Amino acid sequence: MSDGMSVAVVGATGVVGTEAVALLEERGFPVGSLRLMASGRSAGETIGFRGKDVTIEALAGADFAGIDLIFSAPGASVSLEYVPRAVAAGALVIDKSSAFRMAPDVPLVVPEVNGDAASRETRIIASPNCSTIPLVMVLDPLHRRFGIRRVVVSTYQAVSGAGQKAGDELIGQTVAILNRRPMPIEVFPHQIAFNCLPQVETFDPGLEGYSTEEQKVCDETRKIMGIPDLRITATCVRVPVVNGHSESVNIEFESPVDPAEARKLLDPMPGIRIVDSPAQGEYPMAVEASGLDEVLVGRIRRDFSVDNGLNLWLACDNIRKGAALNAIQIAERVFGIDPVRS
Repeated sequence: MSDGMSVAVVGATGVVGTEAVALLEERGFPVGSLRLMASGRSAGETIGFRGKDVTIEALAGADFAGIDLIFSAPGASVSLEYVPRAVAAGALVIDKSSAFRMAPDVPLVVPEVNGDAASRETRIIASPNCSTIPLVMVLDPLHRRFGIRRVVVSTYQAVSGAGQKAGDELIGQTVAILNRRPMPIEVFPHQIAFNCLPQVETFDPGLEGYSTEEQKVCDETRKIMGIPDLRITATCVRVPVVNGHSESVNIEFESPVDPAEARKLLDPMPGIRIVDSPAQGEYPMAVEASGLDEVLVGRIRRDFSVDNGLNLWLACDNIRKGAALNAIQIAERVFGIDPVRS
């Protein structure tokens, strides 16, 4: 790995970090040297990359000198602690956590929507929430054509968005229930197997009944689309799905919109795939979206309860496009790199 950039992945043992390492190899990213960092518990373990094992370093006390690019996927508190040090050492950091998303001087980027906002000069580039990314990819072209007046979104979020332990808990609870054994409840506040939890993240008294996840979806959508007064509301629900977020989106427009027109507009958009033949059982599903780069969009139909209303349903791999892939696409955009599938 002598030719290319010096790249690091922070949070390399998490679900997003491991996906990022795999995508760097899959897309032929020009990695000259790769450093993997995680908590001290994982130090000394290895992850395979291009036929070789890369040893994981402890993030605490890491020396960032000489690193060109960091893909950052730990929690927000960890990012707040180490990202400034990494930037001071000369690295450009693309951060997946919520730490810097709403900072006025940090671009929040979905390459298909506002890729021009990303540049090497900012040194920190934030990647949005895994529910925000597919939402804005659909909203942006529709807004530019028809003008959005109001958005109501309900998310159906897979447990993978809460990390590996959350996925283990869903499977463990399912096995326990089917075998009539005691059921562990540790990651989520209630049983997730065979259940839906209208809580993603936490409830802050200052949010008047909304969860922090719901607030993120609204605030981030406004920032990415450059519409600070966009009327948008969200309800975020955790569902017993291993991987792949789905969303029900209701949009009210300034001008009339026909479903066929909306399909024709969205179909050629980068990163979007129309799957919309419901009579034949073809519509976006999490199991179909899992493993794909594209956001699947379907069930596009009129909302007859309002003027100029449209309903649609989307599904997206929240770990891939909703996290790791979006960050890598930002880097490709910033450095002018064309992906080459391995």
